[in-house]
Amino acid sequence: MTGDDADEIEVRDPVSAPDADGVPRRTTRRFPKFTRDTARPEGAGRAAPGDALAARQWPIIAVLGVVALGLLLTALDVFRVGTILIGVGLLAGAVLRWLLPGVGMLAVRSRFTDIVTYGVLGTVIVLLALMAQPHPLLQIPILKDTLHFTVSSG
Repeated sequence: MTGDDADEIEVRDPVSAPDADGVPRRTTRRFPKFTRDTARPEGAGRAAPGDALAARQWPIIAVLGVVALGLLLTALDVFRVGTILIGVGLLAGAVLRWLLPGVGMLAVRSRFTDIVTYGVLGTVIVLLALMAQPHPLLQIPILKDTLHFTVSSG
């Protein structure tokens, strides 16, 4: 191929792999204005047959079950146990996200972000439940001193 032949080649529309009908589609870097199809969902269908709908979703079902039980106990006036159970459910979600490669809908962001988010929220909820009045099970002296500086009794 000489330099003159290279100038004659003109690519008008680059094409991609064929679509479902076998027709090559035009590629573009822009997103379409209107969506004409949808991506395949991430659900249990990839890991299990169609009759096992919750095969990959058991981690989020377990975490939501523990949190729902904690909310029920809190509503039934067992505040401390219920809120501790909510925090433990979130901590269990962090552990599941850390240990398991596929956790279904429990994975929301990156693995690191999910673990930190679930872990911090679970820890804070458990600590606040332990410090709740009356008769706190956990007392942190610095918080009591801070309260004395911010609220005066006189």
